[in-house]
Amino acid sequence: MQLSLIQKLPPQECPKFFHKIIDAVCGRALPRFQDYGSIYNLTEWLEIIDETVSFFETAVSAQLSDEQILQQLSGLSSSHHEEIMKCLKVRKEEIRLALVEKTNAISSAHLEDFDWQLKLALSSDKISSLQTPLLNLDLDVRENGKLKPVSVEMNREELQNLISSLEAANKVVLQLK
Repeated sequence: MQLSLIQKLPPQECPKFFHKIIDAVCGRALPRFQDYGSIYNLTEWLEIIDETVSFFETAVSAQLSDEQILQQLSGLSSSHHEEIMKCLKVRKEEIRLALVEKTNAISSAHLEDFDWQLKLALSSDKISSLQTPLLNLDLDVRENGKLKPVSVEMNREELQNLISSLEAANKVVLQLK
């Protein structure tokens, strides 16, 4: 796992950032780019959010020891190590409960069928020149015995986030078996 972008964050800002990330893992809002825009550009921001969320989820779901966690953080300064470990120790149980809740929510709804379609966004001249690929995903989900159609339109980043979330959920499910 690569958390090298954390180095750009001053150590005194780490607790606030890490607790906001853990809040997001627990279903609350992510940290806002506006609060960190002077430190990260948008590409770095999206990467650091994804990597940090994934780190905390993996550390808890895989029940990594302190030594294993520190190995994954080997490229960071000792002050960054310390701040991550403090936040993780304080909120480990909250993260674990959130991951179990996510797993239970996923297991209570069953995917019956899906269909997908790829298209280019062409709603205006400016957008059409960008040729942004979008994915239309139609899901048939059985929830409480009733079949419910769900349609989702995603761009590349949203699709990658969905795939990452599904992979993380799969890891948690495998851990619980």
